[in-house]
Order: sequence, then C-alpha cells, then structure tokens
Amino acid sequence: MANVLWLQGGACSGNTMSFLNAEEPTVVDLVTDFGVNILWHPSLGLEIGEQVTHLLQDILAGKVQCDILVYEGSIIKGPKNTGTMNYFCDRPMKDWVQELSNVVGFVVAIGDCATWGGIPAVEPNPSESTGVQFHKEKKGGFLGADYVSKGGLPVINIPGCPAHPDWISQILVAIATGRIGDVLLDDFHRPKTFFTDFVQTGCTNVVNFANKVDGGFGKRGNGCLFFEVGCRGPMTRASCNRILWNRQSSKTRANHPCLGCTEPGFPHHDLEKGSVFKTLKYLGFLPKDVPAGNSKIGYYMRAGFEKTMHYAEVAVGIEKAHAQGSK
Repeated sequence: MANVLWLQGGACSGNTMSFLNAEEPTVVDLVTDFGVNILWHPSLGLEIGEQVTHLLQDILAGKVQCDILVYEGSIIKGPKNTGTMNYFCDRPMKDWVQELSNVVGFVVAIGDCATWGGIPAVEPNPSESTGVQFHKEKKGGFLGADYVSKGGLPVINIPGCPAHPDWISQILVAIATGRIGDVLLDDFHRPKTFFTDFVQTGCTNVVNFANKVDGGFGKRGNGCLFFEVGCRGPMTRASCNRILWNRQSSKTRANHPCLGCTEPGFPHHDLEKGSVFKTLKYLGFLPKDVPAGNSKIGYYMRAGFEKTMHYAEVAVGIEKAHAQGSK
C-alpha cells in the first residue's frame, strides 16, 4: 500500500479534473487494485478544518506514513518570500511543502505550475510563484537543485496544462508497486516513458509539415499549423499523439496548435502580445523557433528547398498523392 497526500497551491484544479478522468488505470483502480490510499485530497478528502491540520502534523511527527506527496499548482513565495499569499491550515503552504518533502518517500509535481511555475510565474510574477524544483528551465525552484526525497529521487515532474490523466495514474502505480526504479527521468525530471517522443510523432499533419503546406486554425486536413499559428509539436516532448486524450484525439488531430505545455518554457515568449496562436517570425517569414535538433540556418535552407519542391510537385499535378499519404 502507498499512502498519498495531495496538496494544492497556486492552481486552477485543472490537473485534479484531469486525474479524475484517468482510464488506464482509473482512480478507482488505483485504490482497489494497486493499493493506493489517498490520505487526503482537496476535492476528495473527507477531513476538513483542524482534521487536515492534525493529519499533516501526524505525518511530520512520523505517526502517519506518507509515501507520496503529490503537489499541484505553483509554490507561492510572496510577498517577500513570506508565503502569506497562500495560507493553508494556519501556515503558508510553502512551509508545509518544505517540511513534508523531508519526510515523504517521493514528491511528484503535477502540471506546469508545479513543475516550472507555469502561468503564475510569468513576469512580473507578483505572487513570486515558482515550481517545486524548477523555475522555468532553471533547476532549483523551491526545494533547490540538490533536493532528493527519502526514496532517492528528485522531484518527479509530470508537466502539462493539464497533465494527461494516465501519465499521473501510471506514475502513481509505478511508485505504489515498487517499480519506480525502472522509470528513467530526463534532464527536467520528466518520466522518459511519456516525454521522449515529440508531439509531432503520430500527428496526422506530419506529411503537410514535411511538405511545408500551411494550415489554418480549426480547419481539418488543411495543412500544418507550425508555420502560421504557432504549433509547437515539433519541439515539444509529450506522448499526446500516442496516448490520446479520452482515447479519442489530441489538439493537433483536432487542428488546434500544440501550445508546448510540457516544456519548461511554457508559456512560451512569456505571453508576449501576438505570440499565442501565431508563429513569431524574423523578416515576416522565418520562424523564430525551429524544430528541436535543428540549427536555424540549416532548417531555413532545408525548409525553403522542401517548400519549393512541394510547389513544383503541385504544378505538375501530384498534390493528390501527398494528400493521400497524410491520411
């Protein structure tokens, strides 16, 4: 059995809503089949008021074992590092997290706000929000770069806005069944099981991407969304097109641009005006961000050649073959 405590800081509860929709396994499966015991959750817990305070105190005193601390939302340090903008059980939430992280088996950060700081950490960041062990791309965050839990791992990050429900439930299963040692983490502490391939893997518009066929927001089968409406699928690591949402679809399959929400730079360009649903460009036609693993000059040269070749093929009447290949 694994005892789970779920706390919530600067959050919208989106990751809780996602978690409750998990399918493989479901939340009920976690409890009945995998021995996960939810000590308390802000939406599911039966305890209220002083009962929650006493539970937290018992965990710190060693009277109640806590195997997994799940944290949702940003760590709010403001104002002036006092944490008093986010009180919980008569104390700043950050103080509870600091002390609990020293006694629990593992710490799991769920969602972008918990992993990197997310939208609350966008400048000027009046709440002084940060992630549990990262602040944007910089390792450190609230607990510090050197933090390691009693279980021997740093904070396990499951990013997303929100995180896919099955990413959450499967990592909880791995911990509860003693298999977390088989899960490799990348440089940003994300499980490689879910965050190695790019969102573009499995995208139904991948042929249009290769042929540099521009698409429009919400128009299915009309082309790739990378070049005009800011899709970040080619540079975002996530299994959204392998483990589909609701086992049905994904943003890119519905012709909605990937927002890159599993990467530590999210929200990208710090929500600069004109940067959402639009590809920022140099000179009006060169994308500022290029697919991962490419130099900008190399990508511009290759993309220019591929786009020219596509137009040449269209001119000689073989556009249909490409359209069939993308299905």
